[in-house]
Amino acid sequence: MTPPMYIVTVEFDLDPRSVTPFMEAMLENARASKTLEAGCRQFDVCVSEEDPAKVFLYEVYDDRAAFEAHLATGHYKAFDVSVRAWVRSKRVRFYCKA
Repeated sequence: MTPPMYIVTVEFDLDPRSVTPFMEAMLENARASKTLEAGCRQFDVCVSEEDPAKVFLYEVYDDRAAFEAHLATGHYKAFDVSVRAWVRSKRVRFYCKA
């Protein structure tokens, strides 16, 4: 039987002047999530070909508790504060594997 998975997608619309520092912070956050969090299975950072100010995340966690643990980490909290001014909008969606 396949273990349950909790999937999170995030769509960011960024201030175009902030793409470079945002991506530096985002890639560090993704790296830390994949290497330091036992419940984080995948953390993909994708950028729109048409507009580099549109960033899409695809994250896979063991379960909701693993995602909640991610939100409590120091690296995520630091990332969230540091990028707040660069984000025009952010849309988060949650899925469970069927």
